[in-house]
Amino acid sequence: MLQISYIVLILLVTSFSPLGLAMLNLTFPTPHPNPEEVVQDVQRRVNASISRRQMLQFSQEDQSPCQTGNPIDDCWKCDPDWANNRQGLADCAIGFGQYAMGGKNGEYYIVTDSSDDDAVNPKPGTLRYAVIQPEPLWIVFPTNMLIHLSQELIFNSYKTLDGRGANVHIVGGGCITLQYISNIIIHNIHIHHCVQSGNTNVRSSPTHYGFRTKSDGDGISIFGSKDIWIDHCSLSHCKDGLIDAVMGSTGITISNNYFSHHNEVMLLGHSDDYLPDSGMQVTIAFNHFGEKLVQRMPRCRRGYIHVVNNDFTKWEMYAIGGSGNPTINSQGNRYTAPSDPNAKEVTKRVDTADGDWKGWNWRSEGDIMVNGAFFVASGEELEVKYEKAYSVEPKSAVLIDLITFHAGVLGVGGRENTLGMWSTGANGGEASGEDSGDEFLDDYNGNSPPLSPPSIYVLFPLYIAISCLVTGHIIGLTSML
Repeated sequence: MLQISYIVLILLVTSFSPLGLAMLNLTFPTPHPNPEEVVQDVQRRVNASISRRQMLQFSQEDQSPCQTGNPIDDCWKCDPDWANNRQGLADCAIGFGQYAMGGKNGEYYIVTDSSDDDAVNPKPGTLRYAVIQPEPLWIVFPTNMLIHLSQELIFNSYKTLDGRGANVHIVGGGCITLQYISNIIIHNIHIHHCVQSGNTNVRSSPTHYGFRTKSDGDGISIFGSKDIWIDHCSLSHCKDGLIDAVMGSTGITISNNYFSHHNEVMLLGHSDDYLPDSGMQVTIAFNHFGEKLVQRMPRCRRGYIHVVNNDFTKWEMYAIGGSGNPTINSQGNRYTAPSDPNAKEVTKRVDTADGDWKGWNWRSEGDIMVNGAFFVASGEELEVKYEKAYSVEPKSAVLIDLITFHAGVLGVGGRENTLGMWSTGANGGEASGEDSGDEFLDDYNGNSPPLSPPSIYVLFPLYIAISCLVTGHIIGLTSML
């Protein structure tokens, strides 16, 4: 009887820990039943965008600048009135995260207050107040903002962060936590210098707050969640990972981002022995893995990871690693090895003997290897499983340059990626194309904000307000005007 009591006590204790809750949760996110079908769909869309781009080169009638060869960007940039149809972005995702609705069909919420003084009782108008609400919200920013978080920013489901038209930086404690939720879109946001926080109460909904232990300091932490799309963000300088997805998370697309200045970039999977992560499905597409990155682009445990049309630039240890028998499908990427002769290999089987990983399905098709880079494939009967028709094969490295040209934050504060009249500069004018984000990163020391963003600009807030009045109700406007 005493032994049974001990067992019950252990179960009760573990059930209150995040790992215990995950182990007892019988409603894990459901993976797509046919991942190869999703892979083929991505490739069809890429090929269609490239074909349209190539056709325009021979047409004198239509010289549309929106045809980039990147199917995500073509989807919304080709709408000349996209600013009045912001929620159309939700229809542009590809890959495993394509079903992420974000705040589609919800109200617009305008962030008018960049402060984050109280993690338990956030003020209306702040970003923290917006992301904890239970209803779908499409969250926009009327001006350039530095949001210095005091604690983790814990999201509720059905939210979109839409940073288009402004230079928005999220730094500080946390930073973004997506835990046991779904349908999140994070677009056009700088996320950097995220540090550990916690050992305090943090609100996660209007009706609940709870004690949070010390966080890892990830840029974006995805925990037991599904239908997540992270697009056109710039991530760097975080305490732990830039993006981590664990504990049964699935249905994720990570696209068009710029990663730099970090050691352990991306972790996919909680542990080799955590079986729910076998259903993890992630698309990593059109990203630029840039300067001063060391490893984990990504590091995979279990699951199915599709790495397609990314540009990897001079890692210090390795690009793609894994353990626990994940499936890694690498197609149409460019891998540029560092000068270090001992770091030419793209792949790394982490803490695994050769005999144990020979059967893992790791495949490279249509990849471009530069400066001595090489990919060690594995698995049996790969030629049958990965037919040639599945792959995207760039005819030259020029297509990689084309597809990833605008990786990272767009417009003002981006990587010299101006959108002209589509972006608003510091005085409400056009974006200059200068990369103010790099200077911002260099000056920020992780302790205090390097600048105080202006409270309001005149033209862009009114433009958003008019647009939102046309399409639906506005939350947060009263406190702005």
